[in-house]
Amino acid sequence: MAALAWMHFLTVVQLFMLPSSYAQGGLKAGFYSSTCPKAEDTVRATVERYFNDDPSVAPGLLRLHFHDCFVQGCEGSVLVTGNSTEMTAVQNTGLKGFDVVEDAKSQLEALCPGVVSCADILALAARDAVDLAGGPSWSVPTGRRDGRVSSASDAASLPSPFDSVEIQRQKFQDKGLSDQDLVTLVGAHTIGQTSCRFVGYRLYNFTATGNADPTINQDFLEQLQTQCPQDGNPSQRVPLDKDTPAKFDVNFFKNIRDGRGVLESDQRLWGHEATRAVVKKYSGTLRGVLGLRFGYEFQKSMVKLSGLGVKTGNDGEIRKVCSSINTCNYKKGH
Repeated sequence: MAALAWMHFLTVVQLFMLPSSYAQGGLKAGFYSSTCPKAEDTVRATVERYFNDDPSVAPGLLRLHFHDCFVQGCEGSVLVTGNSTEMTAVQNTGLKGFDVVEDAKSQLEALCPGVVSCADILALAARDAVDLAGGPSWSVPTGRRDGRVSSASDAASLPSPFDSVEIQRQKFQDKGLSDQDLVTLVGAHTIGQTSCRFVGYRLYNFTATGNADPTINQDFLEQLQTQCPQDGNPSQRVPLDKDTPAKFDVNFFKNIRDGRGVLESDQRLWGHEATRAVVKKYSGTLRGVLGLRFGYEFQKSMVKLSGLGVKTGNDGEIRKVCSSINTCNYKKGH
């Protein structure tokens, strides 16, 4: 019954949010329905194949899409290799999922040469990754073109795990995203891991006091200290959601409410009046209802995110391979 209710809810939400005529900044759902009818199915099959081998590809693709959109918009610049490209920025250390996008691209080039952009493949792959991890699915407006510039220095606009809530809010507001969007999109941390280098400073000598961050629940502090010993490997991985790290659900918000947020930037969302109410909305006691609410809001915020700074028409290009900006005008149009 729960599964049927979830499917019914998502169907209603999708019909309400994204009718077939939906358009956003030149994007529209079903953009490739005539020019490359198998585009979305091909991306889905590729993501599913990688996910079945390694479920960590789901948070990887979701983070990759976020990092792309937050820097110069959703135009695939994070996928470009080379000296001083976005990919090389310290903020993008540990990104994964490039091989999934490139694999899907090579298949689509064989089916529909010069038609489907890398930026659209990444947006679709992020949606499919969330769905495979047990989260919602939604109609992704497509029609993005790929950017022609990728610079590591532009990655400074990305949120950091060390940011205060005010800095986080400002970075999101600069992109036209609200406090609701901020908390909802940070909810992507319901899946995935981080490394001890982003956690250890909270555990032993926080702000040079010789003590741990006082916002950490005492029992959880001991757990984190076991996972990230003071003299341990800073590359050791820690789940961002201690309870269900591979499942897209609301436990992440419950952990923040209870002082069990792994990243300082996440835990601070509970202590700030501008974001606490949204965390509280997702972390109550009615688990099933909360899951539906979070899933609904996450879809809306992801559609907003994926519409940031998109290039359409003659503003960009369709890359032949996602890791390289075209050396000539490969395709002028879809």
